[in-house]
Amino acid sequence: MSSGRKFAKAGFAAGFAVRRRRCTIIAAMAVSVFLPIEVSEAGWLSDLLQNSPKHGKSPTHVTSRKPATLAKRAASPKPRTAKLAAPGPAKPVATKCDPSKFRLVLDVGHTAASEGATSARNVAEFVFNLRLAQRIEETLKADGFPETKLLVTEGKARPSLVKRVVAANELHADIFLSIHHDSVPNSLLENWEFEGKKSHFSDRFSGYSVFVSRNNPDFKTSLAFAELVAKEMKAQGLQYAQQYTQAIMGRYQHPLLNKETGVYSYDQLIVLRSTRMPAVLLEAGSIINRDEELRMDSPERQGIISNAVARAVREFCDTQPVLGPP
Repeated sequence: MSSGRKFAKAGFAAGFAVRRRRCTIIAAMAVSVFLPIEVSEAGWLSDLLQNSPKHGKSPTHVTSRKPATLAKRAASPKPRTAKLAAPGPAKPVATKCDPSKFRLVLDVGHTAASEGATSARNVAEFVFNLRLAQRIEETLKADGFPETKLLVTEGKARPSLVKRVVAANELHADIFLSIHHDSVPNSLLENWEFEGKKSHFSDRFSGYSVFVSRNNPDFKTSLAFAELVAKEMKAQGLQYAQQYTQAIMGRYQHPLLNKETGVYSYDQLIVLRSTRMPAVLLEAGSIINRDEELRMDSPERQGIISNAVARAVREFCDTQPVLGPP
């Protein structure tokens, strides 16, 4: 064969190879336009370009199934459905406290058989407690709290404490408030005669005090209610008793939780630590102080204290969310 024919034949073969390579590239680009390319499978196009005759490999080796797979996916794409989380239990809805359903148990401190302290004029503390608790009950019911319950217990001192706790728990009360009147340790008493009878008094101390137990199952709420009661008592111009922090009180000495309002802790008191609801004890005033005894005996002072407690209950109810059904 002449050199001219050999040269022409070689040129024709080279041109054919170039045209074939261009067609392959154009076909690949066309496929890339119409097929969705995922990140994990996008390399097939570069593989196709790299496996051109330029790199010494025949294009017949580029027979990857990836283009066919992608074409199939493009023809019938799988719908993607969002996975919905399984519905959990419905949560209770917080609603405002309903005064018509709010239940406060007014515990009358002590019993007729165990009367508590004796006043400077020889009147039993139980008499003061019952009278004030009844007045508070009337005020609360008139103020829109009809579920207020007066709790009067019978029996000796310690058994009666257990009885009143059981009764309060069975009533499913929202708040337990025990009403008392204050005295002082016997070592601080002085003698005097009233109506021809030997009596005892102590004019050194006076004022109200509010107690909570840090062992109550809901101490935080107990303290919140105690703060409201003390705040309202103070707002009426009343002063709290400050002697409970002094060493002269002996075993009756208690930590002062709020020096502004007169809230103390009495951790081991049964009615405060054993009730299953927030519990507070109010010492309304000192009946061993001769002047304060007269004030505590007056309807005016009883009205002041009753209104203070009612306002505290109202404010407490307004700020306490009640969990209702979902």
